[in-house]
Amino acid sequence: MKFTFLGLLLFGQTILLQAQDIDATFFDRADNFLKQYVKVDQVNYVGIQQDKAFPKLLQEIAKASLEGESDATRQAFLINTYNLLVIKGVIDNYPLQSVLDVNGFFDIKKFEVAGERITLNDLEKKKLLRVYEDPRYHFVLVCGAMGCPPITPFAYRPEKLAEQLEVQSRKALNDAAFIKVDNDKKEVKLSQIFEWYASDFGGSKLKALRYINQYRNNPIPENYKIGYYNYDWNLNADLGTGSKNPETGGKSNNSIRYVVSATIPKGTTETKIFNNLYSQVLDNGDGFENRSTFFTTFITSLYGVSDRFNAGVEVRYRSVLNSPLPSSPFSVFGGGEGQRFRHGVTTIGPKARWAPVPKWGNFSIQSALWIPIGSELEGNAERPYIDWNNATWWTQIFNDFTLGNNFSLFTEIDFLLEDIGQADDALNRISTPATVILSYFPNPATTIYYLNGFSPFWSPDLDYFYQAGIGAKYQFSRQFEVEALYTYFTNSFLQENNGRASTINFGVRFNR
Repeated sequence: MKFTFLGLLLFGQTILLQAQDIDATFFDRADNFLKQYVKVDQVNYVGIQQDKAFPKLLQEIAKASLEGESDATRQAFLINTYNLLVIKGVIDNYPLQSVLDVNGFFDIKKFEVAGERITLNDLEKKKLLRVYEDPRYHFVLVCGAMGCPPITPFAYRPEKLAEQLEVQSRKALNDAAFIKVDNDKKEVKLSQIFEWYASDFGGSKLKALRYINQYRNNPIPENYKIGYYNYDWNLNADLGTGSKNPETGGKSNNSIRYVVSATIPKGTTETKIFNNLYSQVLDNGDGFENRSTFFTTFITSLYGVSDRFNAGVEVRYRSVLNSPLPSSPFSVFGGGEGQRFRHGVTTIGPKARWAPVPKWGNFSIQSALWIPIGSELEGNAERPYIDWNNATWWTQIFNDFTLGNNFSLFTEIDFLLEDIGQADDALNRISTPATVILSYFPNPATTIYYLNGFSPFWSPDLDYFYQAGIGAKYQFSRQFEVEALYTYFTNSFLQENNGRASTINFGVRFNR
């Protein structure tokens, strides 16, 4: 009997340890945590990584019991829990640029909440929106993105939750960056939150506007055109600038860019189409100048096998035109006749990108093997050179460094082995190009950059070229970007022949 009573006592103590009532101390600790790590609506994720109290706060969330708690206590607990677990999800994958870079961040990854394993989406929709049906949650639940209403440097508390919800809703709906009103054009653009959760705001744009106007200091006329602007999924990270940039909501332009050297997340795809128009003019020594023009299109598709390894395929299409001057580089698009013109798909092959060091988020190694398609690609008496007859192996080592708030430095070192297996060793070319790109970000969507490169060819005789250029990118969204670049070349061969060479480039990138 003693053993039975003792067993029941121990079992009861275990249950008490596992399920703990929520008291004011949880809200106090959450409040202190947010006060310490939230500045100017941004989160200091770097500092949180070293915080020893944060895991204890998460343990409280896991072991809490909601049984018998008031509605206000349950709501305040779940709101704070959502915001803290988003931070936890970011910390688990830090550094990253967007929570969307983590596969299943909202709908696959599960967290322990009050003894239950649950995703962030279910926490928001099943535990809060479905139960309490309060649209104001959309202005206090922060998903770790710049497009969210700002995270508060304080915790939500049961005793003043109604007031906090009202204040934060009014703050968000009067924020010009969240509700974008253009009185001259008589239009208003809303956050996509009002599109995704339309039913929570009445089910139509007009009803959403009427809901918004309940909180507006200056109501928006109902005859204004209503639309949505793209949601900004860039991470709401505090970079320690201490001031809020009006265009980025406190985040520097540099930090929200798309980093070329980073791998894409697991389960996502990246497609790039890059067009290069290379034109070279040479004096042939008899008083005549000739133009040799190559137009190359690279089509690359990569898939995120894991967050650190991407694999895919690359196809190369080329057109070549040799013509006497006067002629334009764009003449290659008009075709030609006989020995002067040639075009077609010349290579196809596998491509992979690998991030070998998890903590070096902007460091990667990329390698491609171009396998030739067709015959006599190097030309003959009837057709001009268009590509190598044999395979080419190209390995690139990328790294990217942020410089202050609005600059970055991209570095690249390559190993390029062309025409592998050529019987004539004189035609096998080994080169080790090095490239440096300095980028400036005048606003979150725009990149202006300067490129400088040096490429030595090591066999059979040393040759080289220098390349310098200026380019720009515009990021319509994290999923779509366009790029333009102009470069100018000099090298020993061109100098000997009074030559000139340059490229005009245009590219697009799609991510999904």
